[in-house]
Amino acid sequence: MKKDNDTPTQSPEELASEEHQVRVGKVHAMRKAGIEPWPEAKPVDATALEVLSTFKEDDEAQPFSLAGRVVSLRKHGKTAFAHLQDRSGKIQIYVRKDGIGETAFDHFESFVDVGDILWVQGNAFRTKMGEITVKVKEFELLSKSLHPLPEKFHGLTDIEIKYRRRYLDLISNEESRKRFYDRSKIIKTLRQFLDEHDFMEVETPILHPIPGGATARPFVTHHNALGTDFYLRIAPELYLKRLVVGGLERVYEIGRVFRNEGISTKHNPEFTMLELYVAHHNYEWMMDFTEQMIQAVVRVVRDDSKVSFGEHSIDFGKPFERISMRDAVIKYGNVSEQELEEKSIDATLKKYGIELDKKGVSWGEKLCALFDELVESKLINPTFITHYPIEISPLAKRDPKNPDVVLRFELFVAGMELCNAFNELNDPFDQAERFKQQAGQKEAGDAEAHHYDADYVTALEHALPPTVGFGIGIDRLTMLLTNTTSIKDVILFPTLRQ
Repeated sequence: MKKDNDTPTQSPEELASEEHQVRVGKVHAMRKAGIEPWPEAKPVDATALEVLSTFKEDDEAQPFSLAGRVVSLRKHGKTAFAHLQDRSGKIQIYVRKDGIGETAFDHFESFVDVGDILWVQGNAFRTKMGEITVKVKEFELLSKSLHPLPEKFHGLTDIEIKYRRRYLDLISNEESRKRFYDRSKIIKTLRQFLDEHDFMEVETPILHPIPGGATARPFVTHHNALGTDFYLRIAPELYLKRLVVGGLERVYEIGRVFRNEGISTKHNPEFTMLELYVAHHNYEWMMDFTEQMIQAVVRVVRDDSKVSFGEHSIDFGKPFERISMRDAVIKYGNVSEQELEEKSIDATLKKYGIELDKKGVSWGEKLCALFDELVESKLINPTFITHYPIEISPLAKRDPKNPDVVLRFELFVAGMELCNAFNELNDPFDQAERFKQQAGQKEAGDAEAHHYDADYVTALEHALPPTVGFGIGIDRLTMLLTNTTSIKDVILFPTLRQ
């Protein structure tokens, strides 16, 4: 395609390539002039935000030094304006030939481009337009960028580049940077809350000889020296409970887990979980504790008890609803008690077009399928779903009042499962029997069923005290508190097709 003057237009790739060649030429010119394009660090005593927040009109003589990336640049004869961006934000700088000297100004004009990392020393003043600005007395180019900023710094819109080259997204997208600062703040707040409640942070293996702790397909790897296969952990649960057996009565771990499953807006094959275990408490205590912990995180990150997520305003300040899975299907799924009876539930599944792809499906698994299809998306405000069927909870303790269900809850918010907790099964005979049932399911073709972990059963034989466990996905919590609809936007380097 040609413009009206018949001059061929160039693609963004061609323009970027030309710009790259120009900048490489500047590197050669700098070195010829005795200037190193990538020198050692210079001392910095202020950030952009500190300069902006502490500026006083009568204190313009106070010198300071700062460094950042040039994100905009305007040259006007013997003067130039630019904006520097550091971790705290952006600030304008003002460069004059008579302020830094003719040679230095020539170097600034010839060699400095948008994207470069620049060190400046000077003092602040307010321009006629009212903008607090640094009048530069000295500068040094600390790192020459060989490429222009994406999209002229108006934001990165190419999704593939955004995820594959996260550094470009972070440079050009303030919202992205803030989201990951918020993620860090969430993790810090969780750690602080747990530390204040006498928890001990621990580290457990990522390479497992037997996968366990969750119902999921694992990744398999091979250890050459030992000549054996290992599995990337799908959960740290069984190791953490071994520690409780050992007397570490309040433990937690924040770390990566890996599940060889599909990728979606809510699922990434590797993600971050917080798991914690507490001896001598139960799942009802854990519901109270979870509510307090989530509310503490919301207050720190959002400065309010209400969170906007999509079209919803979610109130974390009110007591979280608590309802059993069966009652939730009746209440939110508009299913009658009669339709959930053993003799009727198959017809109910058919009524809603729900098909289960394996044989010998239990009533509990059918109830769970109805819940997933009819209820989950309707749980907007924080809701604890309790009393899960035993068939889908192989590590949880039975309810003594109803042995068909377990003492377990999951917290749902904005139609997403956020966390999972239950009274831990500490009867070694019951655990061994459930492992055998899971092993049978695996032999029948269920790739996600648990393996039989004999060492874990042996650990239980040494007496696990009454214990409640809890797990929460950090990525989904970050999605929720940053109003983000894709998990890829809260993981710095999400898994992508090569």
